[in-house]
Amino acid sequence: MANLRDIRRRIKSVKSTSQITKAMELVAAAKMKKAQDQALAGRDYADKLNKVLVNLKANTDEESHPLLGQREGGKELMLVISTQRGLCGGLNTNLLKKVRSSASEGTEYVTVGKKLRQSIVKAGGNIVTDWEVADPVPFNDAKPIARFLTDKFLSGDYDKITVAFNNFVSTLTQTPHVAQLLPIQADSLAEKQDYEGVGKDVIGETDTAGALSTDYEFEPSAEGVLDKLLPLYVNFQIYQMLVEARASEHSARMVAMKAATDNAKKMVKELTLEYNKARQAAITAELLEITTAMKAME
Repeated sequence: MANLRDIRRRIKSVKSTSQITKAMELVAAAKMKKAQDQALAGRDYADKLNKVLVNLKANTDEESHPLLGQREGGKELMLVISTQRGLCGGLNTNLLKKVRSSASEGTEYVTVGKKLRQSIVKAGGNIVTDWEVADPVPFNDAKPIARFLTDKFLSGDYDKITVAFNNFVSTLTQTPHVAQLLPIQADSLAEKQDYEGVGKDVIGETDTAGALSTDYEFEPSAEGVLDKLLPLYVNFQIYQMLVEARASEHSARMVAMKAATDNAKKMVKELTLEYNKARQAAITAELLEITTAMKAME
């Protein structure tokens, strides 16, 4: 049976660890609420923006804007949004699996968050650049990322821009998701994206018809409005993906730290029971020795 001193040390060590994980759980819970509110707040705006773009598409030629033009070729640039720190369960591992299964051959990467940046480098992937985003995510942090990706697409360096991120579903559920950012797929504008309304259905024919039936008057022209709205659409898509990923990160970390704290408490109970058994066995052995010695002296 283990030495009593060793068991006491283990109990003390596990208790110290549980205090750390509990503190991290509380911090993650506080950040999680803000991140979740931020992610949910943008979904209705994204929905309305999509419907306006559906209407614009019906009034313009799909090839009238370079961000809508579909290209032949397959050179892909993928923005990968991971976490800056670990201790968030399998969040980054699941996203990495999704990236590997979705990326085409020769794909190059832009990263936000160092966790998958390190994994991509180890796997031999070429990282074009890396960005850091504040917490909570300000809209201004999304603008330079969107501008960089848009410039790379418009310059012809890449034929396709995609984004890999963790989509926030609930506190207990986050799903890895890969979405095409550029060129903007006109058909997908009428669809409800996962990260714009989890739990809602795809916009049906009735909703689409309602969006198309809106009587807009364009000034100076539908094409001019489209030229202003499409960059805004790209900016907001990047922003929404960033806040979805951040909400997923804090939720996953809170759940992981809560599980770690619960496991530590369970381990303390088991070690305490083992300690008491060992202590009782030691006391019993001492009593037997005393009794045996007394009988021997009689």
